Order: sequence, then C-alpha cells, then structure tokens
Amino acid sequence: MGKQKKTKKATGNTIALNKKARHDYSIEDKFEAGLVLQGWEVKSLREGRVQMTDTYVMVKDGEIYWLGGQITPLLSASTHVNPEPGRARKLLLHRREIDKLIGAVDRKGYTLVPLAMYWKKGRAKLEIGLAKGKKDHDKRADSKERDWNREKQRILKHNR
Repeated sequence: MGKQKKTKKATGNTIALNKKARHDYSIEDKFEAGLVLQGWEVKSLREGRVQMTDTYVMVKDGEIYWLGGQITPLLSASTHVNPEPGRARKLLLHRREIDKLIGAVDRKGYTLVPLAMYWKKGRAKLEIGLAKGKKDHDKRADSKERDWNREKQRILKHNR
C-alpha cells in the first residue's frame, strides 16, 4: 500500500470579492496594496472568514486605511489575544502611489473602493480601485448592455 495524499481545499487565490463595488462605481484605475494584519487575522483569512461588502478605503494623515471590513476570529483564537474584528487596517503602498491616490481623491472627486482580496506569494493583498460613483441611469444602461451581450452570445451559439 502506498502513502495517501492529504486532500487540501482548492479555494484558489481569491479570499473575497466586493461585487457591489463594480455595480455602484465605474472603476478608473486599480492598485494592489498589502495589508498590515495580526496573526489571528491571517488564520481567519485562510479559512475565508472575511466580509467585504459596505467597506471603504480612507486617506488619513498621508496613510491609507481599509475600514469596515469584518474579519471574524476563529473559535480557537488564543486567550491572550483580544481580537477586534472591525478595526481599521493600514494598507501598504509605495509613496508615489499614495500621493497619486491622495491627489485624485482630493482634487478630482474620486473615491477609493476595495474590489477584491486575494493571496499572492503567501501574502494577503487588497485590490483597491480609483472610482467614480454611478448614477441610476448609468446602472440601467450597464444592465441593458450586459443583457444584450448575453442575448447576442445565445444567438451566435444557436446559429452555429
């Protein structure tokens, strides 16, 4: 008899997505930011215990923070660690990227929106988007265009 292989969860690299952000905002530019996390938060992320809806990114004192994200602590968390699920987490970016984002937010009226959280080389990354809010008629137009593209694909597939 040979050795049995351990089965691992095939979750991929994506931890969480913020689908609502693409619906509510038009994304102009994307940036990849590292996160300053505590040990228990990393363990919880590996289990996929994070909530990204209704979260936002804020500029404060020349630094960028992710606010509103809930990382639920595991039940097996250490007793000497006091987990704080909704704390503000600092984002790690290069200085020129931070300056570019601050300029766009202050002068041009853009908003910073978290889009996705994923693993890259064993480190948690947060994809943030430089975005402008959509009006209701823009959302309806996007919905109509998406439905038309879907219908077009059905027609082309059926005619083959």
